[in-house]
Amino acid sequence: MEPLAKLFGSPGRLKIIRLFVFNQDSALTAAEVAERTKLSKSIARRELNELLSAEFLRKKGAQTPTRYQVNTHLDHFPALDHFIRETTSVRPQDVVSKLRKAGSLRLVTLSGLFTGTIESKIDLLVVGDSLEERPLTQAVRALEAELGRELRYAFFTTPDFRYRLGVYDRLLRDVFDYPHRVLLDKIGL
Repeated sequence: MEPLAKLFGSPGRLKIIRLFVFNQDSALTAAEVAERTKLSKSIARRELNELLSAEFLRKKGAQTPTRYQVNTHLDHFPALDHFIRETTSVRPQDVVSKLRKAGSLRLVTLSGLFTGTIESKIDLLVVGDSLEERPLTQAVRALEAELGRELRYAFFTTPDFRYRLGVYDRLLRDVFDYPHRVLLDKIGL
């Protein structure tokens, strides 16, 4: 269990706090929270009730099912918001190990959310051979559950990537012209 999970009571509660901090404008149902955090519905409901009683969350509207939204008027919300944003990260080896299930990786690059570059079109670039879309999507969803944010990502085969790099593809320029972090490079960039 990571130290923040111990501090906040449980890993599930920490995932839910991150989800709402990074999505302050969203009002989510318990089922949506469970799906996005990869928690069981019963754990998600229990943690939502705890966060509701702590006034971190508030109920939104009178519709069914109940929707929850972060309470930005909480006295210490700005400090908590800053703390969560500064301490939320995923270790590079975790990113690569999750993505390996999708196929033979040749290049993994982080940008956007991971580097603080708002202008970037994508947060994660994956290049590989024999990549399967479903395992890749599952790996990205698992990373999103840890981060509490939706990731924008793109994946290419090695020949397609080389072609796009050669013609100065705009998407690739958005990654490589701005701050980025290469986690794995078997192509030799």
